[in-house]
This record gives sequence, structure tokens and C-alpha cells, in this order.
Amino acid sequence: MGRQAVRLIGLVAAAALATAGCAAEQRATGGGGSGEAPGVTATTVKVGGVLTKTSASGYSTKDAEIGARARFQRANDAGGVHGRTIEFTGAEDDNQDAAKGDAAAKKLVQKDKVFALVPVHAPNFGGATFLEQQGVPWFGWATGPQWCGTRTGFGYNGCLAPRPGAGSQTWWGNQMAELIGGSAGKTVYVQTTDSSGSKYGGRTISQSFEAAGFTVVGVNSGLPAAAPPPDWLPYINKIMTSDQGGPPDLVVSVIAGTKFNTGLYSALKKAGYGGLLSDATSYDAAILADPATARALEGVIAAPMFEPFESPAPEITQLKADVEKVAPGTVLTQHLAIGYWAADIFLKILEQTGKDLTRESFLATANGSFTYENAGFGRIRYPRDHDEPNGCGALVKLEGGAFKVAKNMKCFDNVPLR
Repeated sequence: MGRQAVRLIGLVAAAALATAGCAAEQRATGGGGSGEAPGVTATTVKVGGVLTKTSASGYSTKDAEIGARARFQRANDAGGVHGRTIEFTGAEDDNQDAAKGDAAAKKLVQKDKVFALVPVHAPNFGGATFLEQQGVPWFGWATGPQWCGTRTGFGYNGCLAPRPGAGSQTWWGNQMAELIGGSAGKTVYVQTTDSSGSKYGGRTISQSFEAAGFTVVGVNSGLPAAAPPPDWLPYINKIMTSDQGGPPDLVVSVIAGTKFNTGLYSALKKAGYGGLLSDATSYDAAILADPATARALEGVIAAPMFEPFESPAPEITQLKADVEKVAPGTVLTQHLAIGYWAADIFLKILEQTGKDLTRESFLATANGSFTYENAGFGRIRYPRDHDEPNGCGALVKLEGGAFKVAKNMKCFDNVPLR
């Protein structure tokens, strides 16, 4: 055999070995042909998040990064998912700016080559359209309409901004009715600001209480959203005379901001209001650090969409242990819980997808009648919950300067949003 023939055979053999090696690598990463899996190797899955860590208003969701990291660490300590550990790159800061959120999402996908975005916890997140176009999964708190109606965005408690005709939550009203022994003859007044998000929340939450049998005697969206008013009296007078000239049994605040709620509740108590007060944001350990704020919010019943940290549920005990391991001494917050449970749901879908992992196979699993129940956040059902909330929540009361579980996590059927 001539030298040229021997050389030709050697080249063919080398090419065959290279091809086999590439095929093996594609099988290991779940890829194949044009269906490669960005962010996936034989031993890792890379993810990163987008949070509002800093903002002009002072609002921050930075603790969600600790929650996600804690859950991923437990998964890694157990050997990962199908032999792959989670490579968590941390979270980008969008500064509560939609354009920066879009840029952060593009950086994570195009430069950092992540498989998915976990957690996404930013009220003005601007990367939704890009992620949907690219088929990149993203998990977090679906507080805005950009989450709803997608195939790639997975709210840990569903879509909280359903369109008219889609399911709208009734859990808040039903949990409150159970807490006070029934809703018959009970009246509710809902206070929002003039922001679009607050007014939308007033609409869905009013319907929640109506569905539970309460009578809604007022919904006021005239409160300016920029800052608490210098004079609360006009708003207080409307509340105190809303129930046929008298005060309602319950005032629900759909306002994001401790300063707003502190002002509202203080003014109501000063006016002699003795009814119930409830909101979605006052379950916050920072409140207890300020005596004046703690006094103003004493007796308020907060409505978190996860099982409270004061619960003895095994899932909450596990969460606390996970957080303590990665960040000893961390104060547990709502944002931390959201990051943790978003990561938990991502891991469950990853497990059910199997070892042959691509974004396409992951999304097929997630959107293929996926159901997951957990006492920590209730339940989630995709694709259904792309369009409506999961219908689950708990109640926590600030009593004697400490938070106490008023109602454990429970799920209720949604009703069509009018």
C-alpha cells in the first residue's frame, strides 16, 4: 500500500473519531444537529437571574438571589438533577428600568449562554419579548402582564394579571372569610393608588372578596402613587362613611410601600376605625425594626402567596435550613421566598424532563399538563397558569410585635375576571 493511501486512511479514521466525539458530546448535552442546548453540558446546567436590586425608589428584590442560591445548593449537594449540577451565575440588576432588564436578559442569553433565567423578580422587567422569541425559559414572580399568555415565562404562583375572561383569584377573600367566621353581612373597602398596577390589583382583589361573599362598598383609586399625601383626611372620610354612612368591616390596601400603608393605617386608627386591615406587602421583617411602623401596622393581616416562615410545615423548616447553610444569619423576606420557590419549580421541571435536555424538551415538559403541589407555595399547573393565578395564599397577622400565622397556605378555585 502506498504512502498516500495510508495517509488517506489515517485522515478518514481521524475524521470518524472526531465525528464520534462530537456526537457523544451532543448526546451528553442533550443536543443534536441544530437542536443544541445552550448552557447545558454533561455535568452542568447554567442559569442566571434578573432582579431589581437597586432603584430610585429604594424598592429592592435582591434577597431573591439568596433564596434561589439556597435551593440550587441543596440540589447540588444531592448530586444535581440527572447528574447535572446547577451553575448559578447570580442575578443582574435592572434598576427597575425596562430597557436595562431587556439588556440584562440579552447578556445572560447571548454572552453568558445560560439555559434559563431563574429567578426573574423585577416589576418592570423588559426582557419578556426577547426571551419568548428565543424560546428561553424564565421563572419568578409574575406580577405584570408581560408574564401572562407566554409559553416561556413561568410565574411561581401563575399569572397575576389575567385578561378579562381568564381565571382570577378568590383565595384572599375566602381565606379572610374563614378567618373571621364567615362573610355574610360583612363589608369591604378597597384602597389603591392611581397607578395602573395598583388599580388593576384593586379590580381583581375586589372581585376576590365579592366571590367570597363580602359586599364591596367602595374602591378608591384616587390616591397619588408618587408619594403619601400630606393630608390623609379626604381619603379617611370616604372610608369611614362608605358603609351606609359608617365604616366598613374590612379595609384592604392594594398599595406597594410601607410608608403609604403606615400613613393610611395610622390615620384610620386616629379616626377611630376599629375594623380589620389587610394588604399584600406588610409581611416584612423590616417593619419590626422600627417601633413607630410596627405600632401603625399592629393588627394588620398580610396576605403572602407562600407559606409563612413561622409555619411548622416541613417544607418551611427545609427552606430555613437551606438558607442558613448558604447565608448564615439572613433575615427571611418575601423576596427570598419567591426566589427559593421559583428555583424549586424550575428544578422539578428539570427532573421531569429527563437527561436528554434541551430548551425544547424542557418547555414541552413544562407546558404538557405539568402539575406540582408543595405546601410552601400551594400548587402550580402549566400551561393553565400561564394565563391565571394559581389560586393559593396564606394570611399572617402582626400581633404583639410579632408575626403569627393566621391561615396556612390554601388553594381555592378561580373565577372569570369581569
